[in-house]
Amino acid sequence: MKAKEYLSQAFRLDERINTKLEQAEYVKALSMKTTSCFGSEKISGGKTRSPIENAVCKLLMLEDEINSDIDQLIGLKLEIQTTISKIDSRLYRLILEQRYLEGKKWVEISSILEYDLRWIYRLHVKALKEIDKVIASRHLKDTWI
Repeated sequence: MKAKEYLSQAFRLDERINTKLEQAEYVKALSMKTTSCFGSEKISGGKTRSPIENAVCKLLMLEDEINSDIDQLIGLKLEIQTTISKIDSRLYRLILEQRYLEGKKWVEISSILEYDLRWIYRLHVKALKEIDKVIASRHLKDTWI
């Protein structure tokens, strides 16, 4: 896996969590619109769920998925932070942390670090090469063990 793919995992997982949160809000809104029928029970066997009960069950399952994804995101961000911390250049670390851990846009990073945007892009490419080295050395260690 290349450096950019590796570092972008947290961003993609964060987007997936946000999508699921939006879905949860939608299910909540739908459950508020659902009406229940009182007094109508199915006589011939199994119990049927009410529309509200179905919505609540779906919402609970979705919230469990979201919590699991959040736990995964925290672990992934810690792993990425550890990988970034192995780079010697403080400037490269700042660029990578702000972009991949904090999700800042390039213009924001350029403004914060007070560098021209094109120079930030160049530094980013160099920082990614350093991450590739860290990833490669980690894989070498894994093969020796």
